[in-house]
Amino acid sequence: MPRFIRRFRTRFGISAPRMSVRTHLAWYWRWLGLMVVASVSLAIAASIYDAGRRFAGFDRGEIEQEVQELKQAMQGREQELARLRAIASASESRLKIEQAAQSQLAAQAKVLEEENARLKEDLAFFENLLPASDKLSIHRLTVEHDVLPGEYRYRLLILQGGKRDRPFQGKLQFVVSVQQGDHDDMIIFPGRNEMGSPSFTLNFRHFYRGEGTFRLPPAARVRAVQVRVLENGSNQARATQSVDLSWQVDHVR
Repeated sequence: MPRFIRRFRTRFGISAPRMSVRTHLAWYWRWLGLMVVASVSLAIAASIYDAGRRFAGFDRGEIEQEVQELKQAMQGREQELARLRAIASASESRLKIEQAAQSQLAAQAKVLEEENARLKEDLAFFENLLPASDKLSIHRLTVEHDVLPGEYRYRLLILQGGKRDRPFQGKLQFVVSVQQGDHDDMIIFPGRNEMGSPSFTLNFRHFYRGEGTFRLPPAARVRAVQVRVLENGSNQARATQSVDLSWQVDHVR
């Protein structure tokens, strides 16, 4: 009994320990408070960190802005480089075209120079052959079959001697003796429809070298061809030359 009384006094008497009364909080409010405190701490730490970097001369915002400006400048340089490359490519293509055109012109000029030199040689040669009189003469007359049936190709050279104050103007006339079936015939070129044809027109001073073609019926066999040189305003031949092709008819038979 005395022991019980002592315990009672010890717990509830003057010497008993002090008792405190506290308000009870739910666990989620405690976690929310901890999260708020942690967020505020992180924000304060970040601001202190940024302030320290700015104080040390390093600003993240400025660096990011500079990086963006550098990216934009690099894109502009790349676009300018692409444009310059396109211009260079187009210029190179034009240069190649111009070089090809120059090469072609150089080749044509060389051909013309060779042709001019040949014509000068021919002129000197023909001038030495020209007779002293103003008589016309026909040389190097050839008549032969061409590619198409009934088509014949001729080549000739006409010379005129003496000093000429004006060029000779006239025309060529071909008198062709042919065999058609069992009878002989004669065909004259140019016909009425070909009187003004440039192929038979003559306009030269000292010599004329020409070639051309005339057509005959495919079944016609050419025996002989006579070439006449007629001056404008006259039906009298100034020069004539003939070539015999009867051997070709006999050979065909």
